[in-house]
Amino acid sequence: MGQHQPPYIRVADDLRRRIQSGEWEVGARLPSRAKLAEEYGVGTNVTQRAQERLITEGLLEGRAGSGTYVREPRQRARMVRSRHHESRDGSPFRADMKELGKHGSWDCHSEARVPAPEDIAQRLAIQPEALCVRTDYEFLADNRPAQLSTSWEPMAVTDGTPILLPEMGPMAGTGVVERMRSIGVAVERAVELPHPARATPQQAGLLGITPGELVLRIERTYYDQDGRPVETADIIVPDSRWEVAYEVPLPPGS
Repeated sequence: MGQHQPPYIRVADDLRRRIQSGEWEVGARLPSRAKLAEEYGVGTNVTQRAQERLITEGLLEGRAGSGTYVREPRQRARMVRSRHHESRDGSPFRADMKELGKHGSWDCHSEARVPAPEDIAQRLAIQPEALCVRTDYEFLADNRPAQLSTSWEPMAVTDGTPILLPEMGPMAGTGVVERMRSIGVAVERAVELPHPARATPQQAGLLGITPGELVLRIERTYYDQDGRPVETADIIVPDSRWEVAYEVPLPPGS
């Protein structure tokens, strides 16, 4: 192990080597932090940081009151973001999961008359505190957590229409594009900004991952034919389960 690295990095590197060599099998409980600290000649705070690093990487998992265990490797599925994704009837998420041989479903909670925070107001080109409908989604693949989303729609667009609450009324279970079309709003484009992030404790609890684990936060905004933002959302995708690919259609003959 290199001598110029922080002690916890050197310990993490060696623990990773030992796990990958098969010294501890999947599901095996690692020795206590105190025992590892004695073995490596470091303090328990060093072994704790080393284990936390490997938890973040997905090699280990902590179990409350039990210890730290070698985590079962998770196969990453591919999530494709494309225009095709938005043009299908019904729920784009359900259609995506069907293509992967999985059953897509979701739980959600909507709240109307929520004042827009400043950052959301900027994304929607409305005044701060303007009233919106906020919907929190927990998306499931084969009844296992797959991704999270928090959606904001200006009530100036949907108030007084049957689609005010996204998951109620005649268009329940359909995507934003199809819902907006039902009230005469033609969504022309979507802009997505992906950002690497770390899972908050709340997000980790909902996704069944470890706090601080790597996630992809996709900031998505839909625009109508006049360039007006009609919905924006933050989509949280756990990196250990999904790789995200963007499909870029090219004009014919290009």
